[in-house]
Amino acid sequence: MTAYLNAVGLICALGEGRAEVAHKLFAADDSGMCAASGWVPERSLPVGAVQAELPPLPADMATHQSRNNQLLLAAAQQIDGDIEQAIQRYGRDRIGVILGTSTSGIDEAGRGIATWLREQAFPADYQYPQQVLSAPANFLADWLQLSGPAYVISTACTSSARALLSARRALDMGLCDAVLCGGVDTLCKLTLNGFCSLEAVSAQRCNPFSQNRDGINIGEAAVLFLMTREPSAEHSIALLGAGASCDAHHISAPEPNGRGAQQAMQQALDNAGIKPGQIGYLNLHGTATSHNDAMESLAVNAIFPDGVPCSSTKPLTGHTLGAAGALEAAFCWLSLAADNTAQALPPHLWDGQPDPALPALNWATADTRLAPASSRYLMSNSFAFGGNNISLIIGDAP
Repeated sequence: MTAYLNAVGLICALGEGRAEVAHKLFAADDSGMCAASGWVPERSLPVGAVQAELPPLPADMATHQSRNNQLLLAAAQQIDGDIEQAIQRYGRDRIGVILGTSTSGIDEAGRGIATWLREQAFPADYQYPQQVLSAPANFLADWLQLSGPAYVISTACTSSARALLSARRALDMGLCDAVLCGGVDTLCKLTLNGFCSLEAVSAQRCNPFSQNRDGINIGEAAVLFLMTREPSAEHSIALLGAGASCDAHHISAPEPNGRGAQQAMQQALDNAGIKPGQIGYLNLHGTATSHNDAMESLAVNAIFPDGVPCSSTKPLTGHTLGAAGALEAAFCWLSLAADNTAQALPPHLWDGQPDPALPALNWATADTRLAPASSRYLMSNSFAFGGNNISLIIGDAP
């Protein structure tokens, strides 16, 4: 079964909406990555914060109030016409909501608990449902009054990539006729301080695959796709293949040789029924940590011995954690979109200093173009704690 990605709404450090994000993405514009203090004690760090003013939640949805849900609402409003058409066509009971997150409303919860510790009382705006992992799906289903399956996946940095895989499965099983799928994650002290405690955060803009790489930047984003079994009138962009593996090597460190990453990429290729040489671009997980980049280089070299144009887009957005898989799949979607008349691909932004210990990869530049073909295929990798690996293939459906 083909799972068509008929519409996409997105917001991240690159901007809000398809046009602004695509313009800055293909220009490798990293101006959204700004140093900020207040997240980690006595440190100023680059973060990929959303600068746009976010829409308020409806007054009758106070229990859903969180920045995470506001980001999600901003993405949803961009495709509200497509959502309404789907509701009219399929009915509210036949539309599912499957999202990924790792933070949900934990930042609001943290501030509420801090108030309780000081004053022995929670602030008036504290609501427990803000912080549960199911909160984004609960909010979206309530806001749209949908009664199809609605749930959230939280597998760290593969959460929203897995949400797309699960959405396709829900369509294939006949549970839904359409699925709103994607992911959302928000900057918060818990994650920033957690990654700092792992000594995994860079004080500079991240530098993936460089011999000088020294860690990640954190960002925030929301991405929402409308997935159906039928193509839209404008295009036939679809999720054509997906692969998932869990090598369970370590709670936070990747398997050094990239065994699980190779399995996920090969499964995605087999699932799509294509060969490695048919992939026109690979969006790397590319966190700019020492071990992840080394592992991914080995895995990519094993699957693509003849090379493939590739890049990491995290210097432009930061690592958006639970939203990263959907965000980077959306970057592949934007590369295939009809308004990308130049056939541009996201350039790899780094210092140009390769690590001599790693296999050389074929870096996309500002001049790299998606090769013309009757069917175009792009791959996106997402890897997570616990050896959780997902690869997705986005392309033009035949």
